[in-house]
Amino acid sequence: MLFDIAGWAGMSSILLAYLLLSRGAVTGESRLYHWLNLLGVIGVGMNVFVQKAWPALGLQAAFGLIAIYALIKIQKNKNKGGRNAKRLDNR
Repeated sequence: MLFDIAGWAGMSSILLAYLLLSRGAVTGESRLYHWLNLLGVIGVGMNVFVQKAWPALGLQAAFGLIAIYALIKIQKNKNKGGRNAKRLDNR
């Protein structure tokens, strides 16, 4: 039951991220967008792990690595004080 809840919560987080992106409320460079995706893949990943759905788990792992990469890149850009740092931080 706990893993079902994690899966549903994760799916909701991923859909919320996509909705916000589609409506222009966030950009693909925003921390919120990538955090919602990362939390989502953790929840869905827990669910598919328990179900032994290995291809789906691989997909969640790949999406999670992409989100982590993006968050690190955003943080590095902010630390450098790059010209996009403010824009990346505010959305």
